[in-house]
Order: sequence, then structure tokens, then C-alpha cells
Amino acid sequence: MSQSPLSALPSAPMAQSPGLIASARRVLEIEGQALAAVGARIGEDFARACALVMAGRGRVVATGMGKSGHIARKIAATLASTGTPAFFVHPGEAGHGDLGMITDADVVLAISYSGESDEILMLLPALRRQGNTVIAMTGRPQSSLAREADVHLDVSVPAEACPLHLAPTSSTTATLALGDALAVALLEARGFTADDFARSHPAGSLGRRLLLHIDDVMHTGEALPRVGADASVAEALVEMSRKRLGMTAVVDGDGKLLGIFTDGDLRRALDQGMDVRQTPIAGVMTRDPRTVRAGRMASEAAHLMEQHRINGLIVVDGDDRAVGALNIHDLLRARVV
Repeated sequence: MSQSPLSALPSAPMAQSPGLIASARRVLEIEGQALAAVGARIGEDFARACALVMAGRGRVVATGMGKSGHIARKIAATLASTGTPAFFVHPGEAGHGDLGMITDADVVLAISYSGESDEILMLLPALRRQGNTVIAMTGRPQSSLAREADVHLDVSVPAEACPLHLAPTSSTTATLALGDALAVALLEARGFTADDFARSHPAGSLGRRLLLHIDDVMHTGEALPRVGADASVAEALVEMSRKRLGMTAVVDGDGKLLGIFTDGDLRRALDQGMDVRQTPIAGVMTRDPRTVRAGRMASEAAHLMEQHRINGLIVVDGDDRAVGALNIHDLLRARVV
């Protein structure tokens, strides 16, 4: 019998497990302390930074070298997806032509924990000549970058989680978190909504959940299963079989919803020995069923089904007339759930 790839991997000695677990917990504790330290310093400088971005006529251009560059790229992506147009520019490439991507209307977010990154400092004279506003994130308030910026945001941390105090760990976590704080504060200040978020994520599952309406997936017209209140259970079964939704609406002469008859109602009726040909649907239907209004989000229908453990819903208009129906399979096909 051949050995599986996983079983062939060397396993760590059990004696090492406590040390590994303790190391992981120590890292999280140190980084938690770093976040608390940065949070305690948030004040008027942070508010000024937000105001400068809000007042800007262009975009936020995030830049940074090395690990700070990775953080700057993530912050730019978060800003862009939450209502603040932003993009990342590599400071080394900016010095070789990419500076032309930055217009005089843009706000530059420069990230360097030391505040002394040569590639960023080299850009400052050109940015100043162009009239750009510069917001700096550094761990050294007295650094060259901090002194030259219009606003400085202090991301200094008590200690790196790296036991050698060399690898950026706590400092990058703190910088990323402050970037998230900036993005969320701007989101709230702009009144950015879930619909706005969905419009910038049309291809993802979030976009589908937020943009898709019940009207986009429900069965209407001839595809809507419905019978009158005077129909028999047998007639309701025929309608359910033809429309294949596992249910049918029961309506009055004006189309107003009186109840619903489902596969579950059928099983209960058969358990009671009812004659499906003679029994009127009004006697076995579920009255006052769960419904959803037309025009609502498809995600709301999904929530109702999950909350009440049901597989289908009748869609009604403002006058409680049955105008559509959908089941869990419709939502699965639309990838809402």
C-alpha cells in the first residue's frame, strides 16, 4: 500500500507543542498591546488626515517600500472598495517615471516605519513642487518623513513580536489596522452604503448578495403556482407538479394571498387519511404563511428561509396579492446562498 503524502511528512515532536503554542500566544499578546497603544494615540491628527482626504479633489496614492509597501497596497485596496478612490504606487518605480501617475489633486499616503526610507524621501521634493498633500504613517515622530508631512500618524509600537526585534510584525499589524480605521472613518463620513459597496464588487459573492433583488429570481406570471380557495387538494397537487416549486399559493378572486400549500402540508393531510379529491384546499392549507415583499433584496429571502427553516416563499405586493414565488434552489442557482 502506498504511503499518503500527508503521512510522509515529518511530525513535530510532542515536546515542542507547548513551546509552539506559547510562542503563538505571545505574538498575539504583543500585537494586541501594539494595537491598544496606537488606538490610545488616535486624536486630532487622525481627524485632520480624514479631513484632508475628504477635501481632496483626486485620489489617495499609497506608497511604501518592503513590508510597508505590502501594507500600503492593502490600505489602498480597502480605501478603494469603501468609497475613497485610491491606488498604490511603488516609490522606487515612481522615481523612474511612475510619478506621472500622481496628479496635483491627489493626496499621498506615505508609509515608512523608520520614516527614513530613501525611495520615499526622494519623492518629497517633486510632490511638494506639484502641490500634493502628504499624510505620513511612521513609527518615529521625529523622522524626516514625519517632519515633512502635512499630517503625521504615529504607528510606533512598544515591541515587535519577532523575538529578534528585526522582522516587522507588530508594526505592520498596527499600520494595517490604522489604515482600516482611516478607511472606515471615511466610509462613515461619506455615508457609504451597502449598495455602494456592492457596486464596487459586482463580480463577487458579496455583490451578488447585495445587488440581486427578489424580482430577479422569483417565478411570475404563468410560472407562479396558485389555485383558488375553492380548489381541491388534488387540483393543488396538479398545480404544484406543473410548476415544480414544491408549493402553491392559495388566492382569492383578486389574487390576494389566503394561504400556502406545501409538500409538508400534503404529507400531514395524507397521514390523516384525507381524500385528496374531495378535501378542499382551504381546509388543509397553511394560513398566514411567511412571505416576502416584492422589490426586496434576495439576501432577505435567504435570511427568512434560514431563520424559519423553510424552503420556499410567496412574494406579495403592497396589497398582499401573490405576485411571485421562489424557493431555496432559486437562491442557490443565483449564488445568493
